[in-house]
Amino acid sequence: MYRAVALEAKEGGRDFEDDDALYQWASSLRITFFDQKGESGILCKGKDVTQAIRSPEISLLASEISKRRGVREALVQMQKEIGKRGGVVFEGRDMGTIVFPHADFKFYLDAEPEERARRRHEELAAEGTGVSFKKTLEEVIQRDQNDMSRLLSPLRKAEDAILIDSTHRSAEEVVEEMLRLVQEKRRG
Repeated sequence: MYRAVALEAKEGGRDFEDDDALYQWASSLRITFFDQKGESGILCKGKDVTQAIRSPEISLLASEISKRRGVREALVQMQKEIGKRGGVVFEGRDMGTIVFPHADFKFYLDAEPEERARRRHEELAAEGTGVSFKKTLEEVIQRDQNDMSRLLSPLRKAEDAILIDSTHRSAEEVVEEMLRLVQEKRRG
């Protein structure tokens, strides 16, 4: 959602300084999710932005715009509304600490920066983006630093979240571990 807002802000030349105006603007954006043939996507104002929000530029801009109180308040409000329906899985850097502090299950996924950069670099290469691994690693580290040091909703592990290090695991292995832990807790 922050990436979609960042894309809209970039395309609209939005000023980031007025938090009240940012709140009004971000609240007015219609951000929805869709699933098509097993693939998730995101719409902003009815436009499919799934691919456009994955660029390195938008990643860094999302990290910057997420520091703004007006944007955070608007998106947290949207996320809580979506979550009220239940039966949802959210991922994000403040989901377990700020947005859903009382969620039934919380996982904090982490991996070494080099591994996350490798994964991101492969994703970008597959899309034909000619960015170097070194630049990708720098961006991953910068985004982490930005998100961990921001005043509003900094990136941190919730006390009751289960840490899963995915450095040497496939996505499927991580999901299997999460499902196993959920099932164990439910059996309780």
